[in-house]
Amino acid sequence: MVAVGPKRMLVLDAAPGELLDRELERLVGHGLAVTLNLRRVADPAGVTARWAGQVEFTDVDLFDEAALLAELTRGGLGFHALKSRAGVPLGSALLAAVTQTGLAHRLRVIGRAGAGTDHVDLAAAARFGVTVTHTPGSNANAVAEFALAQLLALTRNLVPYNEAAQQGRWSSPGAPAVGLSELTLGIVGLGRIGRALTRHPAPATVRSVVGLEALLATSDVVSLHVPLTPDTRGLIGRAELARMRPGSILLNTARGGIVDEQALADALRDPAHPLAAAAVDTFAHEHAAFASPLSGLPNALLTPHVAGMTRSAMAEAALRCADHVAALLAGRPEGVPVVS
Repeated sequence: MVAVGPKRMLVLDAAPGELLDRELERLVGHGLAVTLNLRRVADPAGVTARWAGQVEFTDVDLFDEAALLAELTRGGLGFHALKSRAGVPLGSALLAAVTQTGLAHRLRVIGRAGAGTDHVDLAAAARFGVTVTHTPGSNANAVAEFALAQLLALTRNLVPYNEAAQQGRWSSPGAPAVGLSELTLGIVGLGRIGRALTRHPAPATVRSVVGLEALLATSDVVSLHVPLTPDTRGLIGRAELARMRPGSILLNTARGGIVDEQALADALRDPAHPLAAAAVDTFAHEHAAFASPLSGLPNALLTPHVAGMTRSAMAEAALRCADHVAALLAGRPEGVPVVS
């Protein structure tokens, strides 16, 4: 009889700060043989010292596909599971290579500490027998709070006031700001995040609007909360932006590909355009590849995909992801959310 060892798991990008230790404790506690990628760890020496003998270590650039593939197939071993947090691209060619029969351990599970799985080629994962799990709702309140913060920052002119004060200038408003109760907030996508946002600017009256065109034309603020799919890619383009109310605001904490960034930048540069400002937390190109036509525009509030990054949200996502992966590897899929 051949002895079966523990399931091998590569943590592509660990939870940040003190959450990393909690995540590793949960994974090791499940009996997994964990390899931790140190590339984005803030204190690699400290982590290595604390976890030596319990965890293996590597250091690979997640956005260098060739280097990542070499790590995933090094020595012909392979991994049973991968854990992703920051949207590492996992495409068809990579999935084919890590599920080949020549590896000692074929990939069986991809765990995403978060809700979105658009970074994974889901059709390829299904074709190669890889189950993709995620943690829907883990950051819903965090993202809803962030969207509200974006809205307040723009409607109350917080950024220009801060810049003036930092330069020693007292900047008095030319006109009173608009209060939340005076605004109509249009939410595209009433999932967990969208529903959470409806509860924040209380008291709120929520009514359904049939069709995106009607929502754009009747909202002072439009907040996007839909996943990136073939149907939603490019959902907001030049024609949609032109239909918005004069003086309106667009908020995007969903996914970059949902909005045509060049069309949005052109609209914000045009003083005659009905769109007055935008707050964007997600981009078509992120991390080391970040570049956007929105950069440098004074009426664009840009943040680096941080809407869901609160301590409680990230801890819940990391620990739930660990539990989901362990359950799937143990053949206990009951109650584990999977993406098809």
